[in-house]
Amino acid sequence: MDKQELLNSYFLKQFKTGDELNAFLHELQKRGVEQLLEGELDAHLGYEKHQKSANPNSRNGHSKKTLKGEKGSYEINVPRDRESGFSAMLVRKRQSMVDGIENVIISLYAKGMSNSDIEEQIREVYDIEVSSSTISRITERITTDIIAWQGHWNRFI
Repeated sequence: MDKQELLNSYFLKQFKTGDELNAFLHELQKRGVEQLLEGELDAHLGYEKHQKSANPNSRNGHSKKTLKGEKGSYEINVPRDRESGFSAMLVRKRQSMVDGIENVIISLYAKGMSNSDIEEQIREVYDIEVSSSTISRITERITTDIIAWQGHWNRFI
């Protein structure tokens, strides 16, 4: 599915006011950050959620964290692992400001960037190294999530 199909006029007509559109974009950003974190945890553990693994470390629920960004504050669910070894790279521990992460998420959705382009942008913006496999898992989760959201909203048109 290309981005023209994803943001077609029928989809956009459902928003009657700018506030409705902003609320949707705010929720999409929140869900995008959460999916990025889930993708990072997948890479940390070496397997995806609900897969069997010989790794003794596993998922251990979520903790809540309030982030402040360009579009206001919002609460996210941060995944945890049993050994407490998971440390997210994009939203670090004790970090509450996410300056620039909106741009990364929007780029992931809107530009259809390659994994190497995304990897380079994260390195430039956050000065951290992220492997191609981590980028692949993150973009796969985000793509799945936005397609699911489009299906959800299309039912109301």
